[in-house]
Amino acid sequence: MAVKTLADAAPDEVRFAELRRRMPGVSQKMLSVTLRSLIRDGLVSRRVEPTVPPRVFYRLTGLGLSLEAALAGLRTWAEEHMAEIDRANEAADQEADEG
Repeated sequence: MAVKTLADAAPDEVRFAELRRRMPGVSQKMLSVTLRSLIRDGLVSRRVEPTVPPRVFYRLTGLGLSLEAALAGLRTWAEEHMAEIDRANEAADQEADEG
């Protein structure tokens, strides 16, 4: 989700607080952990302005931008198969209730 949100903003940078607003339901801690991982993987870059408080900006790297096309394909697949996935979940839940 973070990659998609940053891709929507590309090539601009996005501040941490703005990323949180664009990703409802994601906790500050989970977003921080995810961003650290994406930075470590070379998919996201981080820039800090030494103000009080510090202003922190994120943007996708070239490698991160190349991932957006693959994620779009995965999103399309999920949308096309959502009904099948829902049926499988319902069957598994029913089996668990009976067992």
